[in-house]
Amino acid sequence: MRWIVPLEKRYDFLNLANGRKIEVPFDQLIIFSTNLEPRDLVDEAFLRRIPYKIDVTDPTEAEFRRLFAQTAESMKIDRDEPIVDYLIQKHYKATDRPMRFCHPRDLLHQVRIFCEFHELPPAVTAESIDAAVRNYFAMM
Repeated sequence: MRWIVPLEKRYDFLNLANGRKIEVPFDQLIIFSTNLEPRDLVDEAFLRRIPYKIDVTDPTEAEFRRLFAQTAESMKIDRDEPIVDYLIQKHYKATDRPMRFCHPRDLLHQVRIFCEFHELPPAVTAESIDAAVRNYFAMM
């Protein structure tokens, strides 16, 4: 990969139009993001050159509930605890689906669109959350 040497040395060379070559700083912050195992993507030598790795874990149920409530409030979508219980029981625990930090935002966006389409006030109901889950997690 072209970047390996400049990343290690923290400088690179720039070739000018007149044929001159000048040294330039190469101070970069590179961020890679994947949901795959890094060791399945690149070799050990490449991984050594990435000194910091952050594992972003899934939210706990309490974190998911808190995030769902905060996101619904910021999006001005009505919801109550029983409907969140319903969502978690039916669409996560019953299907053994892992909770992700992006799910509350994404599902609530789907709920908002559902309510707008059906000319309903923005609210999380069994019908709107079922439609959101069906849409969001559909396999094409």
